Amino acid sequence: MSLQSNIQWDIDLIKRHDKSGPRYTSYPTALQFKPDFTIEQYERARTDSHKQDEGLSLYVHIPFCAHVCYYCACNKVITKRRERSKPYLDALFREIELRAQGYDDQRYVDQLHFGGGTPTFLSHKEMSSLMDKLAAHFRLSKTEDRDFSIEIDPRELQADTLAHLKSIGFNRVSLGVQDVDPAVQKAVNRIQPLSMTAHTLDQARALDFKSINIDLIYGLPLQNRSGFRETLQHIIELSPDRISVFNYAHLPERFMPQRRIQTEDLPSPGTKLSMLQDSIQMLTAAGYVYIGMDHFAKPTDSLAKAQQAGKLHRNFQGYTTHPDCDLVALGVSSISQVGHSYLQNSADIEVYQAQLGQDILPITKGLTLTGEDELRQAIIKQLICHFTLDFAKIEKDFDIKVTAHFESELLALKKFEEDGLLSVSDQGIQVHDKGILLIRSICMVFDAYLNQTQTLRFSKII
Repeated sequence: MSLQSNIQWDIDLIKRHDKSGPRYTSYPTALQFKPDFTIEQYERARTDSHKQDEGLSLYVHIPFCAHVCYYCACNKVITKRRERSKPYLDALFREIELRAQGYDDQRYVDQLHFGGGTPTFLSHKEMSSLMDKLAAHFRLSKTEDRDFSIEIDPRELQADTLAHLKSIGFNRVSLGVQDVDPAVQKAVNRIQPLSMTAHTLDQARALDFKSINIDLIYGLPLQNRSGFRETLQHIIELSPDRISVFNYAHLPERFMPQRRIQTEDLPSPGTKLSMLQDSIQMLTAAGYVYIGMDHFAKPTDSLAKAQQAGKLHRNFQGYTTHPDCDLVALGVSSISQVGHSYLQNSADIEVYQAQLGQDILPITKGLTLTGEDELRQAIIKQLICHFTLDFAKIEKDFDIKVTAHFESELLALKKFEEDGLLSVSDQGIQVHDKGILLIRSICMVFDAYLNQTQTLRFSKII
């Protein structure tokens, strides 16, 4: 996909093909993970992965937040008691020791991400100790092209927090903003003045962080089209390197904090579509490149360059420039991808800490991928990262004939083709500008696990 591609907005097509579906940070999705996945299966997957001469990616989950944001669907612990972090870090340090034991120390960690919760809930001393622990057990890259990122809450920062994060190795930051309208912020219990966000951005630039991301959400209570346009304009003026614009999924039956949101305060589906349309038009007019899903980046950003070069990838951390490699995820509820397997830690912090207190890895479920899973995974990744699929490459990599193997899927794509969303030829699939926004719906055709019951557990595509 070229940087010059334009997203075509066709409201009738969007309404026709919009439905609930996965975000495909993995395939198969986490709904397919099985509770009978064993430590022995994980160890076999880890051993097999040593045959691959590649780097490592680390994810560290810090679940604590001092305040609850009503829209949040993350695994978190709401507390103002900073001492709550100590027993968690004790368990996390033990997990680092146990998980690192089976990895070759020649495999560099090129990608590191701290998420949450609120990672900056930790004190400077705790953050330094955590990075030191990781460095003692994994070979952290020191190259300029490493991606060491952390999610930060501007409300949690001390005057020297960003400088401290830079000094211990982080070179990318992601700021949660969601909306700059004070009324919307109050409705979701996240008061964060625009001046605070601007100051944080200025600090990060002065410290020479190589990439700054801002997260926005459309569909929040009390949002309207004109107000969200103002938010977009303010963020464009701040000029971060990347901007994510997420669709709020209101699922109060699954996420308790969302029950504090009044349903009547939510914008209508039509208003949400208008906010998405404005986001795309305003951000692309301001020079940002649409990467895919909810992500935009400046043309000079590594994500845009990787997409242009056909080298964009996707994993549980979202879009990335680093090739597929083992993702070692640490902390409560975190999901790893090791060799041909996915595995997830317990989502219960008490269980997580108790098991590690007994030197037991807190893996509660997982999945070993079949050859068919990996074939479909490769197809979905190519479509979602590059909006194209090369049949010859798939046939070479997996020793199949696409037209025979996916006869029913190619037939199901006819409705997309008739609507001008894509074209299918003997060479492959090309998603057109009209189909870019509906890429999740297109990918669902190749998802062998989907059924009506499962789709109800996912957010709407648009």
